[in-house]
Amino acid sequence: MATTEFIAAIELGSSKITGVAGKKNSDGSMQILAYAQEDSSTFIRKGVIFNLDKTAQSLTSIINRLEGELNNSIAKVYVGIGGQSLRTVRNVVSRDLEEEAIISEELVNAIGDENIAIPVVDMDILDVAPQEYKVGNNLQANPIGLVGTHIEGRFLNIVARSSVRKNLEHCFQQAKIEIADQLITPLVTANAVLTESERRSGCALIDFGADTTTISIYKNNILRFLTVLPLGGNSITRDICTLQMEEEEAERLKKAYGDALYEEDENEEPATCKLDDDSRTIELGKLNNIIEARAEEIIANVWNQIQLSSYEDKLLAGIIMTGGAANLKNLDEMLRRRSKIEKIRLAKLPRNTVHASNNMLKKDSSLNTVFGLLFEGNQNCCLTETTHKAPVTVPKAEPEIHQTVDMFEDDKELQEQARLAKIKKDEEEREARQAARDAAKEKERLRKLKEKEEKEKRKREAGPSWIQRKIDSLTKEIFSDDDMK
Repeated sequence: MATTEFIAAIELGSSKITGVAGKKNSDGSMQILAYAQEDSSTFIRKGVIFNLDKTAQSLTSIINRLEGELNNSIAKVYVGIGGQSLRTVRNVVSRDLEEEAIISEELVNAIGDENIAIPVVDMDILDVAPQEYKVGNNLQANPIGLVGTHIEGRFLNIVARSSVRKNLEHCFQQAKIEIADQLITPLVTANAVLTESERRSGCALIDFGADTTTISIYKNNILRFLTVLPLGGNSITRDICTLQMEEEEAERLKKAYGDALYEEDENEEPATCKLDDDSRTIELGKLNNIIEARAEEIIANVWNQIQLSSYEDKLLAGIIMTGGAANLKNLDEMLRRRSKIEKIRLAKLPRNTVHASNNMLKKDSSLNTVFGLLFEGNQNCCLTETTHKAPVTVPKAEPEIHQTVDMFEDDKELQEQARLAKIKKDEEEREARQAARDAAKEKERLRKLKEKEEKEKRKREAGPSWIQRKIDSLTKEIFSDDDMK
């Protein structure tokens, strides 16, 4: 039976593209209805698409497989956006009032609009995390209703290179897949695995991915810092390849025998592991020396970024680890020794319950982000037009006809005619579904184009603000070429 109500999401990771479709239950849990995954290591690196054609082909394959399991067409999907260039940049917008006045909601909104309108060279502002507002000498999360002559808005802008979004959108257009919404993957992951208490008390979320490691820091329920390191599980795998083996074999050995804090028993013979081809063995000591060296480098960089955030002593809820590479044995202990933070946990599954088959529901935190995308979705992603087929007029017939439908059972010519008629009918239905899908996509495209034109028109009419001219002299320093690298 076809599924007519579901949410669909796709995560473009450095090692895998993962697509899922699920339905939210009344108790807040998620029922997984379809799942598909394909290798992406040859066209996505460090979370950034570099081969658009291969990515589009993979997306098409993922959608086809999901639609096959759903027995229905997908109209749109939620997609995560991330990558190595993703990071946060602090910004301050100030307003001097002519006289003491009550801070209004319109004024606060105007300050927010001014912040997001600031041009950033070769970068897009994907989202904004307001920090605090300073009215007089007091910091407030919500300044509306306060009285003052000066207000200062402090913002944390989440930025990424413009090419990241452009390449993503181009691939989905090429694959003829509508995007319901682009969601920032670190924020989605945080929503999926962090508790409200952890966000409020202060915590660091470390997402150990294949090519990148993402650090997000929360305090008082507000994102305070976000950055992406170009190091991940694949860095360890490639180091193991120096022992003269293929990456696939190195990945297998890492998962089966890897230990970030391996210790050999001096009184016993060195333990070994055998390669798949059975031609040679490798000492576990040599294997784990390589793993430990790279793991130490990753952990050192992670802790350095936490220190740069100035929140290393404010993480009352500790550190939460997630991502496929976080499953390396004793990686949490290595992080504990480096940071001196005792409260460290591995988030293997999202906070909300996920119902799925055992062979799909991997309890290794590798699917937390794509599950998070599903939970964030609030639109039905089913191509609903396919559920309303055009009425077919059937000529009236005598009741006896139903009793004699088998009278031409042995007539080969009539059977062939019936077969050809069925083929033609199926083809017409496929064309109708495709036409409905194209019409829905074109309608959505025109709507977005109209919204974009209206937004640009309002921006032109508003003109540049005086505060923008004031900060122009600082823009080059804040967003220098070195800072963008």
